This record gives sequence, C-alpha cells and structure tokens, in this order.
Amino acid sequence: MRLLTALATTTTLLAAPAMAQDMEADVANGESEFARQCVSCHVIADESGEVLAGRAGRIGPNLHGVIGRQPGAVEDFRYSDGMVAYGELAPADDMTGTAPTGDEFENVFWAHDNTVAYLQDPTSFLREALDDERARGKMAYKVRDEQTAIDITAYLATFSPDFEVSEDGSDSAADAEAEAEAETGGEAEMTDGAAEAEAETEMGGEADTTEGDAASDDTAN
Repeated sequence: MRLLTALATTTTLLAAPAMAQDMEADVANGESEFARQCVSCHVIADESGEVLAGRAGRIGPNLHGVIGRQPGAVEDFRYSDGMVAYGELAPADDMTGTAPTGDEFENVFWAHDNTVAYLQDPTSFLREALDDERARGKMAYKVRDEQTAIDITAYLATFSPDFEVSEDGSDSAADAEAEAEAETGGEAEMTDGAAEAEAETEMGGEADTTEGDAASDDTAN
C-alpha cells in the first residue's frame, strides 16, 4: 500500500530518530552505486513498465516508489515472512527506532533512516526490528559503507515523486501544495486583519493590529 497521501499531508516524517544526519547524501554517487551493487537483483520500472534504472533484475522487487512504500507491498512478489511482518508493524513497534512515527501512520514505511539501516545488514535489521532472532529476509547482500547506503537511499527517493531527501539525507514530505495552502491561509488571515484595521481607520476608530500580529505568529508556527 502506498502512503503518498499521508506523505503529502504531514511533516511528522522528521519524527524518526536522527541517523547519520551529519552525512550529506550524494545522489549521483547513489546512482553509480545502484548500478554497481543493486541491478543484478533489482530494477526500477514505472507503472507503464518502462525501465528507468537497472536492467532485468527480478530477484528482488521493483524499487520504483519504494521510499514512502510499506515494506512487503509489491504485488505478485513473494516476500519473506520477516519482511511481511515488518511491513505490518505499527511505527512505534519498530524496535530499531528508525521508522518515522506519527498518528497518521498505521504501519511502517520505507524512509531514510530505516532504509539506510536495512541496506547495511538486512537480516540483522529485521531481527532487531521484530525482536525475533529467527527472522530472516531474502536479501543477503549488504551495503558495507554507511555513506554509500545513504547515497543509494537518496537516489531511490528520486523515484518517489512525493518524497524528498534533504541535503543531510533526512526525510521530508514533498508537500508544495500543502505549503502553498498554509502560506495562502496565513496571507488570508493577515489580509483579514489588515482589512479590519483599515475599515476601523476609515470609520475613525483605531486599528487594532494585535489580532493581525497574532494571526501571523500562529501561521509561522
């Protein structure tokens, strides 16, 4: 199940614990490393079937839109029991503490921190996340370097149009529409305050700017 609607209406993605925030993501290097380390098993193909990255790797699931997607959710792909169980967790139940949390999310989804952690040791990640030493995933390959995992994650995020990765590699919703609405709402509140003040001035009364200032402060928060 895609969580794009939730992603487009919340800023709680940043509620996940910070992980390697001092490392900047290099998308270009992520593309190179994806081509070197990932294409034998994975492909990135859009909904029309056009291959955007990779070749014909079908051992692993299609990674188009994976950032922002619930783990174990690609149709017709047989995931391990461990991966399915991880995708069914509530965010707060992820024992690694890397899944974004928020009341909007019923299940975990792939974001920056948990993707970076998973890439470095998939089986250990699932065992810790599920608190189950017998849990296993199908992906045995490990991205040995944390910076490389960050770069690959940033590259994968470019195929999730409603998701952004900032310069430090952290997650944020690509929510231009919501931001625009917020800005418009703020302007509307300030405009209303200004109109009221102007009306009072025209009527010979004193303009009460306190309410307009308060509305502006609320919008900024």
